[in-house]
Parts: sequence; structure tokens; C-alpha cells
Amino acid sequence: LIVGWQVFSRYILNDSPSWSEPLSLYLMSWFIMLGAAVGVRESVHLGLDVVRYIMPPAIQRAMDLLSLGLIVLFGIGMAYYSSLLAIGTWTARIPVLGWPGGTDFFPMIVGGAMISIFSLERFIDVAIGEEIAADVLVQEAA
Repeated sequence: LIVGWQVFSRYILNDSPSWSEPLSLYLMSWFIMLGAAVGVRESVHLGLDVVRYIMPPAIQRAMDLLSLGLIVLFGIGMAYYSSLLAIGTWTARIPVLGWPGGTDFFPMIVGGAMISIFSLERFIDVAIGEEIAADVLVQEAA
């Protein structure tokens, strides 16, 4: 809706609102980070499945645990360092919107936290021997 209004006002009205571009970029950041978290939750993110599926089940499980453990650490690191960036840039202002500059990093903080929570959930599933969503999807497709 915002981008549509921006295009309409730029090309039809010859007067683009100054707030529409930074706001649409901010919202796009939210969509990207929430989409990445959902991808981790549903196990539909990119992976080297060819290598995984030629291994014996015990090795597959170890590879899954290693991969999920690294994703947990990545999510924690992303949330932590993004919060440091938010704190460091809080006094700056986003000129057109008038918001504190640190709000630009909120999507990364929330996305990183969600990625680490969802991958920790998957890590526990694999550790206790439950099937993960990626395996279920492969079985349904076969």
C-alpha cells in the first residue's frame, strides 16, 4: 500500500511523499527477518541436503545437531550485536520519520531472537529423536 502510494504520487501527482521510502524500507526489513525466522521454524531454509542424505542416519543426526547448534549461535549473535548497534545509534534520528536511529535494528534483534528460539526448538527435537519438518516434507514429497 505504501509503495503503491509512492509510485502513484511520484508518477501521477509528481509529488512523492518523503516518508514513504524510508518507511517501506523499514517494513521490508521486518518482512525479511520474520520470513527468515519462519524459514528456520519450518526447516525450509537452504541446506546441503545432497551431502546429508547420502550419509548413514547417525551421521545425518550429528550433522543436523551441528547445523542447528550453529544456527542457534548465529541467531544469538545477530540479536546481541544488533542490540549493541541499536543502543549505539539511538540518539541519532531518522530524518524524515523522526524516529530514533536505533529502531532500524529492531527487525534484526527480533529476527535473531526468533531464529535462535526456533532453531533451539529444532535442536531439541533432533536431540530427543523426533522428526523435524524437513524430513516430514521429504517423506510427503516421495
